Formats: sequence, C-alpha cells, structure tokens
Amino acid sequence: MNAIELKEHARKRAVAWTKEPFDAATRQEVGRLLEENGDALVEHFYTDLEFGTGGLRGLMGPGTNRMNRYTVAQTTQGLAQYVLDSGSSNPSVAIAHDSRNGSPEFARVAAEVLAGNGIRVFLYPALRPTPQLSFTVRSKGCTAGIVITASHNPKEYNGYKVYWSDGGQIVPPHDRGIIQEVRNVHSMDSVRWAADSDLPNIHMLGAGDDEAYLKTVQDLSLDAGLRKEGSDMPLVYTPLHGTGSASVIPALKNAGFRNVHIVESQREPDGNFPTVHSPNPEEGAALAEAIVLAKKVNAQLVMGTDPDSDRVGIAVPDTLSESGFRLLNGNETGALLVHYVLQGRKNAGQLNPQTDFVATTIVTSNLMSELGKQFGLKVHETLTGFKWIADVIRREEGRGRFVVGGEESYGYMIGDAVRDKDAVAASCLLAEMAHVAHAAGTDLLGELEAIHREHGLYQEALVSQTRQGRTGKADIAAQMESFRAAPPRELAGEEVLELRDYQERKRTVFPSGKTEDIALPSSNVIQFVTSAGSIVTARPSGTEPKIKFYFSVCMSPEELAKKNDYGQAKKELESRIVRLKAALGING
Repeated sequence: MNAIELKEHARKRAVAWTKEPFDAATRQEVGRLLEENGDALVEHFYTDLEFGTGGLRGLMGPGTNRMNRYTVAQTTQGLAQYVLDSGSSNPSVAIAHDSRNGSPEFARVAAEVLAGNGIRVFLYPALRPTPQLSFTVRSKGCTAGIVITASHNPKEYNGYKVYWSDGGQIVPPHDRGIIQEVRNVHSMDSVRWAADSDLPNIHMLGAGDDEAYLKTVQDLSLDAGLRKEGSDMPLVYTPLHGTGSASVIPALKNAGFRNVHIVESQREPDGNFPTVHSPNPEEGAALAEAIVLAKKVNAQLVMGTDPDSDRVGIAVPDTLSESGFRLLNGNETGALLVHYVLQGRKNAGQLNPQTDFVATTIVTSNLMSELGKQFGLKVHETLTGFKWIADVIRREEGRGRFVVGGEESYGYMIGDAVRDKDAVAASCLLAEMAHVAHAAGTDLLGELEAIHREHGLYQEALVSQTRQGRTGKADIAAQMESFRAAPPRELAGEEVLELRDYQERKRTVFPSGKTEDIALPSSNVIQFVTSAGSIVTARPSGTEPKIKFYFSVCMSPEELAKKNDYGQAKKELESRIVRLKAALGING
C-alpha cells in the first residue's frame, strides 16, 4: 500500500473503535486521532500489534497496534483456545504482573477472558516478579502462565509474556500454535468474557505462594556461615520502582543481610518511573542514585533490578573510578556468579560432571562457557533468550541437571526450580559473594581479576541502534541482508575465519568456503569470528525496533601473564573493540 492507501486503511480500522464495545475514553481518544488525521492515526491502526514468539510488547494506547485492554483480551482469547486444545484434562493458567501503568488492569482482563473460556486461573492480586510466575506455573501444575510486563522498557511500553507448563517461555511448537490462534481472533466479538458464574474459576494466590518461592531462593545459598550468623556488610539495593520491593527486599532479609540500604526515592512501585529515564539496570544512569547512597554508607555492593525483577545490574567499589564505584557488565557479573556457584557446589561435593551442565547464549561471553568446561561440565550454548535455556533444561530432564547459567543482558538463573532469569535469586547470591569476598579481605573486582588470570581476559561491548516507525523493520532487514550477501573478509586487520548464519543454520569457514550445519533453531543472527578470536554479532531485537551489535575480544591467560599491568591489558582489548566498530561503521 502507498501512503494514501495506508492512511485510508488505518481510518477504516479506527472508525470501528469509535463504537461499542469500546469504552467511552477509548472512543474519545480514537475520535481525536481521526480528527487530526495525522501519522499518529496510521501508527496506532495500520497493523495489529504482533504476537511474536515471546508474546506482546508495544506502546500503550488505543488502537490495533498498541497495548490496551482490547488487544490483551483478543490475545488471551487466542491463548485460551490453544490451551483448551492442548489436551489438558483440567487446564489452568497462572497470571502475574509488574508495576507498570495498566499492568493490573491487563492482568485482570486476561483472567476474566480465561475464566470465560472455562479455564481455571491462579491470579496474583498485586505485583510479583516474573521469576515467581515461572515458579508458580510449575508448583501449581499449570498448563500455561502469563506475565504482564515490558521488562526494562521505558514507561510508555507494556507487554504480555506467555509461559508453558515447564515454566519456561513458549518455544516451538507452542509459540507457533498460539500465534495462529491469536491471528484467528479477528474482533472483540470473538472474545468470551467471564460471566458471574465463571468468576469462581479465578483463584487468588496468597502469602503461602510467596513463602514457597522465597524458600526456594533461600535454599540456593552456598555459605553455611551466612545462613547461621547473618551479615552486617553494608550494601545498597534499588527496586527502580518495580517488583523488587515485594521480592528482593524480603529475600535479602531471609538470606541474613541486616545492613541493606534501600534507595527510598525508588522503593515504591510506580509505573511512571519518575526518578529514571528508563528502569534498565544495564544503564549506568539507572543506578546513579544508588551509587550516591552507597558512598554515604560505605557499601560493598550496589544492586538494582528492573520492574519485573528478572534482570539485575551491580556496581562495586573501585578507587580508580571517578564515582568511586564501577559498573560491571552482564558478562562480568555472569562470570562471577557461574564461578561462585560451580566452586561452591564442588566444595560441597554437589557437582557431578557426568550429569551437570551450564547454559549460556550465542551472544554471551565465552568466559562463562570456559568456566563450565574447566569444572568438567557440559556446556549448552543456545539462541539468545532464556526461553532457549529453559528448553534445554526441559529436554535434558532425566539425564542432565542444570546448575547455573546466564546471558550478557543481565539475566541469570541458578538451579532449575525457576525456568527464567531470576534477579531475586541472583541478587541474594551476588550479595553472598560480596560477603564472602569481604570476609576474606578482598572484593568482587579482585575475584574477577583472579578469574581472568586463570581463565583468560574477556572484554565485550554492545551497540543498539533504534529504527522506529514503519520503515524501521525494513531498514534492519536490509542491513542484515547486506551482511549475508557480502560478508566482510577482514575486520580491523583481523582476518574473518568464520561466518555463522543462524538463520540459514550454516557455518562457513574461510577461505575454503566449507560449510557445516548449526544444530540450533533458525534465528536472524549473523556472527563473524576472526583470526584473533574476536566475535562480532549482528542481531535484530525480538522485542524492540532495534538492531544490536555485540563485540567480544579476548586475551589468553598466557598473554595476560606477560603484561605488567592488568588495567593496561583491558585497555588494549577496549582499543580492539573500537577498531572493530569502526571497521563496520558503527558508532557507540
């Protein structure tokens, strides 16, 4: 369609939203969009908000291309039909939501549509973290689960994530089946709402469910002394206006931490996230207030979680930093966690190389994989996203045991009681690590350097480029196609030895051109591996209008040992990343 046809298409769709069954506020807002007849009308109505392989995520507002009670209702009707057709004799769905604007309403809408379809619903009446929902799906034996969240996105967004009975986010064939059922729901006329007689199908979850989850988190502790005596080590935590106030704070208390300082301006749940531009612990600005507090109380650790408490970012004291604290990236934090858990399990005689395994993703630092191998464990590398790690755990059940894993985007999982990244559990173990290091006269930076000296120094960088609007997806697709059609054979003086095309599931070795199959599901990812061991990855985001570029470089323990200065060695790797970015014309 050309621009004129597209606007007329959007107008016709919008007119339907000015009538029943749409509520008065929605009809008024859509009427205003029709009157203005601008680009906003097209953006709100030119297409349907796509239910992708992880669910929904988008801007909130009226229209078919926005998150609102009506798009949530239609999506839930599609999910309900798939659940009913799944063969479960007593189908049930657990639902939780985060602190975002609209989240409680969307959770209730989903519950009422499911109940209207005769499906039993377990509903959390107030905000709960995403990992607790995963745990609840498993503990209640549910067919599926829903979390209303947009994770760390800005306040204008919300989302709808779907889980299957194993507690992991949906993967094939369930994702494709649900997508098709959602597409089959063409209007609100197809939505079956709960009548008064259906409302008993909605069961409210309570304190006992919270205690069961928090007990599971507490049982992950590896330090018997901490469990017995507690810790007075000062640490700072911020929930960034999210669910951490109802989960991480009590979990840290249960773990024995008596000297936890909360950033009071960010304690209360608030979907407007008034103290931050974006509640994303990957961004240093999100932890700025926490670091100010940390300097006042001489904290040994700063932690912040995103609104649904599945990701955690940390900062640690650093005398060389201008702020007095250094932010660790997701790969560094993940390496610390993996090493601590594996060493702790080994020391306790709880590590079995015959069955135990570690899992990471293809864009995560190879350091986590190397750590797993050094402890004699099998390592599974999956596509990006914890749903694939959960899928590996499900497939390995009965013959393998997942111990720990993580991804570069600040998500970590310990044990398999929860099948998604869990910032509640990770926060407790990070605090425990800091406590153990502090008691031994060192700190997390010292622990990280020790890991690098033994296993290799790794440095990573991520550049995200946003492409908004109708042309955004086309621009990203064109860029990915250019990499496939004419892959670079050299990057910043480093010869490209491999091209890994995860969409075609082929690995091409240069200069021979020999190809090998990649034993993973198809995904739109391109990866270049160079003669110096550098890895450059291009991947469109699955949830946002972005293309992401990942850079990873490394230095062997032997090379690092020859360097007089650890800090200088890190700067050398940073310079390599700068040159790789420049070779691809990427700023940032």
